[in-house]
Amino acid sequence: MNILEIDPFLKSYEHDLELRMNNYDKTKKVLLGEGGSLKDFANGHNFFGFHCTDDGWYYREWAPAADGLFLIGDFNNWNRKTHPLEKKEGGVWEIFLPGKDALQHESRVKVYVKRAGRGRDRIPLYIKKVIQDPCTHDFCGQIWEPAEKFPWTDGDFCVDKSQPPLIYEVHVGMAQEKEAIGTYLEFAGKILPRIKELGYNTVQIMAVMQHPYYASFGYHVSNYFAASSWFGTPEELKHFINKAHNMGITVLMDIVHSHAAKNFAEGINEFDGTAHQFFHTYGRGYHRAWDSKLFNYGKHEVIHFLLSSIKFWLEEYHFDGFRFDGVTSMIYRDHGIGSAFDHYKKYFSLNTDIEALTYLQLANELIKEVRPDAISIAEEVSGMPGICLPVADGGIGFDYRLAMGMPDFWVSTMKLNDYDWDMQRLWHELTTSRPLEKRIAYAESHDQALVGDKTLIFWMADKEMYWHMNKSSQNLLIDRAIALHKMVRLITISLGAEGYLNFMGNEFGHPEWIDFPRVGNGWSFKHCRRLWSLADSPFLRYGDLKKFDQAMIHLMTEQGLMGVRAKQLWLDQKKKVIAYKKKDLIFIYNFHPTESYPDLEIPVHEEASFKVIMDTDEQRFGGFGRISHEIFYKTCPLTMKQEYTGIKIYLPSRTAMVLKE
Repeated sequence: MNILEIDPFLKSYEHDLELRMNNYDKTKKVLLGEGGSLKDFANGHNFFGFHCTDDGWYYREWAPAADGLFLIGDFNNWNRKTHPLEKKEGGVWEIFLPGKDALQHESRVKVYVKRAGRGRDRIPLYIKKVIQDPCTHDFCGQIWEPAEKFPWTDGDFCVDKSQPPLIYEVHVGMAQEKEAIGTYLEFAGKILPRIKELGYNTVQIMAVMQHPYYASFGYHVSNYFAASSWFGTPEELKHFINKAHNMGITVLMDIVHSHAAKNFAEGINEFDGTAHQFFHTYGRGYHRAWDSKLFNYGKHEVIHFLLSSIKFWLEEYHFDGFRFDGVTSMIYRDHGIGSAFDHYKKYFSLNTDIEALTYLQLANELIKEVRPDAISIAEEVSGMPGICLPVADGGIGFDYRLAMGMPDFWVSTMKLNDYDWDMQRLWHELTTSRPLEKRIAYAESHDQALVGDKTLIFWMADKEMYWHMNKSSQNLLIDRAIALHKMVRLITISLGAEGYLNFMGNEFGHPEWIDFPRVGNGWSFKHCRRLWSLADSPFLRYGDLKKFDQAMIHLMTEQGLMGVRAKQLWLDQKKKVIAYKKKDLIFIYNFHPTESYPDLEIPVHEEASFKVIMDTDEQRFGGFGRISHEIFYKTCPLTMKQEYTGIKIYLPSRTAMVLKE
């Protein structure tokens, strides 16, 4: 296993790694047999569910413990007796409805499932669309078989793996200014152009899979093959993705295979009348913190169901990959809650769920079989060794890991006095990773914007944002927040990792929190939208932050800096200064709240001449314009040490600058 050569610290856990790989090999062999492929295996959606043929409609379900299934809908006036399914081998149920008109496009359907004398109306497992009755508020399946196939025009689109992902994380429903749910079409028309202008090359869409409770942020999934009808039709989602591709933007889906909604009426829980059809039983099958059900990844039918879901979204909707939600929760039996992963033994114990790791290995292998150019990202906080190594090397197979420790670091730092900011810890948090692990850096995501938490700018400015974000207003707290907001993002993206993520609106310091409509706020949408007009206004300081983010993203792209290892030039805890070099650019930061340095010495250790090409204090970014972009800084012997060669430069407080050779 190459993982042992890549990370020698794993030598002591060779046996554990062998167990991991043996389980993967064994499971794959049982599932595929000799010479089979995951791509051919993950075809549940092509067999189960509703399928129209020249002669009529087939409908199939997997419900091994059920005593009887009956197809019901508006086609038979919801009669629970007239259309029974026949039980086949392996717990498969089937019915054939003769005639292509037996079911109509957009007709509503459910399946009545009987078990041990009890029956429930259920939504078919492989349904492609779920709708809610506006009067009763009940959900039901809807046949989705348009007469004409969607006219894709993105046939030549391919993810450019040479370009690191610069991800704009989005929620379609809250992406508009109106106090209502936004749509796929509105997003495609209004927001995609903004993303393109900012310079982000990837969109990561949250809440795509059908979820009955809008305020769950899409994390209590009920239907694994249905695009969320909160935002429009399947064809409108395809329009969104097609347009993004035509703009050169990669589209990732936030996929939730870590848990499922516990709902009976809307979800898959106890579909065949038993708790163990998809999930673990008793305590292991329930996530107390999330109030949701937990999959049994050791069950081959569950693997088939989830892998088929992955292939479906890749092929049916042309998604370019996935961000896997809750990976840490999946791979540890205690879900990693309250655990400090401060020793390798924490990763290899009875607490580790090898079956979940095997499922993730299979999932990543499948993704690459279906779309070799696709991207997979793990939301994984523990730092599991090998999470981003190929399966062939003994890894789990993800391309990237979300560096979840970074936003935690920034939040904890924001709670400190400015004089207590730890430069050494900052450097460590933003630069430390597993060998060959590629990370997505970020200062904050949707997690930090929710009610109960705060965005970084709200940690710094709080209520002052209500009164002093006008350019004509002067306020020291706002000045501090504006300055640090830019510095934090610049050092995170340039020092942090091989990719970058930003949640929509955070780039311009969107005020307040995200509060979905719920009973506690009178079902209000006031805080569940994005106020783009704030960033567009020439009179407000939000636009300055937007301009900086745009310049920062373009700088990183045009200079090819993502993924380039930074060479530390200087770190001074007392002065709160950090300087490093990437390629032929030097980044210098002064986090000191009050001290400016007129002749700061930065060792460069080479003979060269540098010029400032961007700084956070520029007036176009809402700064004070204290730094000249006309001066050439030539290296010379430094007074700090005679053998050091470097530059002497003026560096104002709370300012960062980028110099180019």
